[in-house]
Amino acid sequence: MVMTEGRARRLLVIYNPTSGRRKRRKLERFLFHLDRLGAVVTLRETTAPRHAEALARAADPAHIDAVVVAGGDGTINEAVNGLAGSPLPLAVLPLGTANVLANELGLPRRSAALARIAAFAPARPVWPGEAMAEGGAGGARRFLIMAGLGFDAEVVEHLDLALKRRTGKLAYVASIFGRLRDYRPCFYRGEIDGAAVMGASLVAAKAHFYGGRFVLAPAARLEEPSLQIVVFEHAGRRAALGYMAAMSLGLLQRCRSLSVLPGKSVRLLEPAGAALQLDGDIQLRLPARIGIAPTPLKLVAP
Repeated sequence: MVMTEGRARRLLVIYNPTSGRRKRRKLERFLFHLDRLGAVVTLRETTAPRHAEALARAADPAHIDAVVVAGGDGTINEAVNGLAGSPLPLAVLPLGTANVLANELGLPRRSAALARIAAFAPARPVWPGEAMAEGGAGGARRFLIMAGLGFDAEVVEHLDLALKRRTGKLAYVASIFGRLRDYRPCFYRGEIDGAAVMGASLVAAKAHFYGGRFVLAPAARLEEPSLQIVVFEHAGRRAALGYMAAMSLGLLQRCRSLSVLPGKSVRLLEPAGAALQLDGDIQLRLPARIGIAPTPLKLVAP
């Protein structure tokens, strides 16, 4: 870890209080270490969906040196969208269920080490993905991990959020079983850089990890202005279970019915109205376009 330790940063810490008491204690340890390092901290708690986005957008570079998200990948996604076009870098205190971005960045677990990174570590440019409904309604939405269509989007759409707050990952397990029970085969049609594509599920990845530390797209890198598009060709309960088993065993790339294609532009056309999840939250419906954001984001990392 390379750091230049001069004056500690002035930090806006955006905290999602739905993380629970144990995560609140981790936040308090983090803030304690920031204080010891000499960082000036402004703490703001979110009170509603997309509040983190509004707080990040309102951060003034004249008074703040970086924005820290204390929460999960969904709260981070909100801040990423709030910082679109801002010179302020983003740092992370992972308090979520899967913490995929934290795994992608190789962040340590100890609060003292995370505080030192937020206060002093360099910020590097990364290229978010960007999704938009056809016609531009609702504007563009950025993502740092993935945009998913098909089985994983259905799992997210039917997730019991109250159960997630109580049990964490077990809520995803329950939703997966529910989607397998109610499975209805469906194929999605689109284009990757103008070439036709069809599959039972599709994930446009910016990060190579998925759902924690499972490797989905080995060549995906945040610093690259490109996407890795994972196409699951087979539909059905047996196929879904096979893909999940292969991913859990690190054998997904050996599946002949799976393709990983590099690309910069994806059009998702049919079926109209199908849900598209970005970084673990349903944010758009088909038809939609996915590409690379026109400007990078600065990310504080070891």
